[in-house]
Amino acid sequence: MRKPLLRIPFTDALPSPTTIPSTAHSPPGAVAALHNFFTSPPPKGLSPATVVLSGAGLSVASGLADYRGTNGTYRVNKTYRPIYYHEFLASHEARKRYWARSFLGWTSLHNAKPNTGHHAVRHLGQLGLVSSVVTQNVDSFHPKAHPELPTLELHGYLRSTVCTSCWNEFPRDSFQDELARLNPVWAVFLKEAVASGALATEDPAEKRARGIRMNPDGDVELPEAPYTTFRYPACPHCLASPPTLADGSRGRVEVDHDGAWDPSNSAGILKPAVVMFGESISHKVKQTAEEAIDNAGRLLVLATSLATYSAWRLAKRAKERGMPIAIVNIGGVRGEDIFFSDLDPQQVGAEGVRVELSTESLLPTLVEELRRSQTPGTSALPGPAVSLRQGDAAVFKDMLS
Repeated sequence: MRKPLLRIPFTDALPSPTTIPSTAHSPPGAVAALHNFFTSPPPKGLSPATVVLSGAGLSVASGLADYRGTNGTYRVNKTYRPIYYHEFLASHEARKRYWARSFLGWTSLHNAKPNTGHHAVRHLGQLGLVSSVVTQNVDSFHPKAHPELPTLELHGYLRSTVCTSCWNEFPRDSFQDELARLNPVWAVFLKEAVASGALATEDPAEKRARGIRMNPDGDVELPEAPYTTFRYPACPHCLASPPTLADGSRGRVEVDHDGAWDPSNSAGILKPAVVMFGESISHKVKQTAEEAIDNAGRLLVLATSLATYSAWRLAKRAKERGMPIAIVNIGGVRGEDIFFSDLDPQQVGAEGVRVELSTESLLPTLVEELRRSQTPGTSALPGPAVSLRQGDAAVFKDMLS
């Protein structure tokens, strides 16, 4: 496969941030600064509501890997790169590899749950302080944690697959069942991996010993696995009614005797319902994200380095509108100086906040403080506590030992 023309941005550590205000180094100081951020009057002409822009770091406490954090995939696995959209569309072999790895990772991702950070966002909404959420995450934790608070999933979601020909969506759970049926030996291996805890460990040494690499978004890497034997289904809608192609011809969508996608097909390819690397975000999603910024008066950035332009441009838009910005992220953020360079050095949070603390503990504490200030004497908030041929089966032998 040719070397990709696209470059993954900001895979090295970004410059360390300056804490703003200087008193926000400690958890109590950070809470005080964010309290001022939420409760001070908004700039003239802007809404008092806050929009949240979140990233992968928010889900680390749920057991998921992130990209650019201290232990993020780009930092500890220098050879890793996500599959590119053009590769996925063009190569049957690339799709086998993608779906095999996704098949192994889906169970852990599907069983993971929102953490205290996600639930704190829900409580901020209930307090009337957050109007909407724009998330780069594809794990569906935000809509699960706060279904009543509008959430725009900027980069899509893994809970569905989508056909690249007819654009119909299908549940990922059903797709997983089909993958298991088409790849019985892989299904057995997955069951054993789950039972052994191999897919749950966060110990890097144990991961290396087991030959397993856990990457973001449900991607599990087994360097010696026989990806070329993996099989995946065709789009059921296109299989029943082959689509018309761009040149006006009828697309070919057929399956083998077991129901696996035929490599001679010209349509009916299912992909995850996410924006893959090198794929464009739809105009509608871009417009909705911009509207979320324009309808708010403050921006709270949570657990993201803003390395992707689709997210960074939203923060820049907020700054250009004169919106105060608060960033809570461990590690540096792309071009963050532009968000704070013009702040009054004496301001204590109303104009902007930069905190380098974990959202898992900071946000629930902030919510309790905000709730007490709204209703003195209120107790702590409720919430949850923190086809492979049979002969190829030997390839998996001892992988879990």
